[in-house]
Amino acid sequence: MEHDVALLRRGLGVLPGLGLAVVVAAAAWLLARWTAAGVTAVPLAVILGLAVGAVVPRRAFEAGITAATRQVLRTGIVLLGARLSLGDVAQLGLGAVGLVLLTVTLGFVTAWALGVRFGVSGELAALLGVGSAVCGNTAILASAPVIRARSQDVGLAVATITLCGTAALLAYPLIGQALDLDDVAFGLWAGLAIQDTSQVVAAGSAFSDPARDVAIIVKLVRNASLAAVLPLLAWWWARRSVETTAPAAGWRKAVPLFVVGFLGMVVLRTVGVIGAAWGDRFGEVAAIAILIAVAGLGLSIDLSTLRRASLRALGVGAATAVVLGLVGLAAAIVIGPLLA
Repeated sequence: MEHDVALLRRGLGVLPGLGLAVVVAAAAWLLARWTAAGVTAVPLAVILGLAVGAVVPRRAFEAGITAATRQVLRTGIVLLGARLSLGDVAQLGLGAVGLVLLTVTLGFVTAWALGVRFGVSGELAALLGVGSAVCGNTAILASAPVIRARSQDVGLAVATITLCGTAALLAYPLIGQALDLDDVAFGLWAGLAIQDTSQVVAAGSAFSDPARDVAIIVKLVRNASLAAVLPLLAWWWARRSVETTAPAAGWRKAVPLFVVGFLGMVVLRTVGVIGAAWGDRFGEVAAIAILIAVAGLGLSIDLSTLRRASLRALGVGAATAVVLGLVGLAAAIVIGPLLA
């Protein structure tokens, strides 16, 4: 009886903070619909969460905010796997797939090396790396619990990737036109180098419809690489962590259960157990869960910590974006004509 009462109290204690995260997420979604194209709900949820978190008594909402950033986020990540089919890789030639793998590796290594050089925390450098290399904010949010990143690091990474991607979606079409790139070359460049999927779609659409279609296919292959990046990141992080004292525990300890669930959903989508329609439905639920988790993230962030580290994070993110942009452009110019 006492155990049941304790569970009930714990459940009721979660409701205020979780409800606040839901309200912030809903407000961000509405604002995203009313603002200019290219502004998504995810960064707005972080900003609103920061603003609300600065004025409410955070301790009173702490349990629910923690539930949003942990359980709700991990549920969303598992469901996200239903949107990723490894069959998308078959739509590209081996050369283009190789370029995707090259840029994913280059993005992570560059961000990590620059992060070490400029004194950014390992967690933040890793988040900037996966965000730049794979699929923007989605990769950041999926990777954060794998490496047990702090809320402040996640918030900085989301803000940095959003700013860099927004700059890219505005600049790339102008540069592409100035260089007289064809549709395939521009689509390949945008798909390889721009961070977030929505930003890739916006940049491709600004150039041409055929360029948009190429960019989306390339970006989907980058997104699908998350299925390999998450377990590899978990394994590598466990090996480098000073807290890991039993290497024999291996993958079971290194790879969290929600990552296994995510991979299971990817496999089910790839083999056709989950069809495209159900994949889209699961994806919609995942997007809602992730947005609530991001709102909770914003509510939990300490603004003073953000101010101290933001310039270094932005420098690492911007430098990584420039490296990926230049390499992606060179590859698109050389490989693009072969794919046309």
